[in-house]
Amino acid sequence: MAENDLKILICDDSLLARKNLRETLKTLNCQNIIEVTDGQAAVDTYKSENPDIVFLDIVMPVKDGITAVKEICEYDSNAYVVMVSSVGTQSHLKEAIKAGASDFMQKPATTDQVKNVVTQAITKR
Repeated sequence: MAENDLKILICDDSLLARKNLRETLKTLNCQNIIEVTDGQAAVDTYKSENPDIVFLDIVMPVKDGITAVKEICEYDSNAYVVMVSSVGTQSHLKEAIKAGASDFMQKPATTDQVKNVVTQAITKR
């Protein structure tokens, strides 16, 4: 599987955060990108689209990222969910990993961090 074959879901209530991550992914040749703005939309979109990677914010309206990652991983135990948040406390990190997250990145994510996630996802698929 190559970068341009990946289906990627970005879930963040911040338009700027989604735009920055989308542009970074495009520089890595990832083209199939879906964007949503809250945790419930992430869960619903995951179930309908089955993305290879989910980038998920923690603090969002409707449903927070911790609850969303838990529901996604209950639905698909092989889901590759990466939490991306500016609220990078140890307790959030522990909660996210316990809920099933594969990785955690602090905002703003660097190109190298995103590239590592994409490489990991390709390796695991």
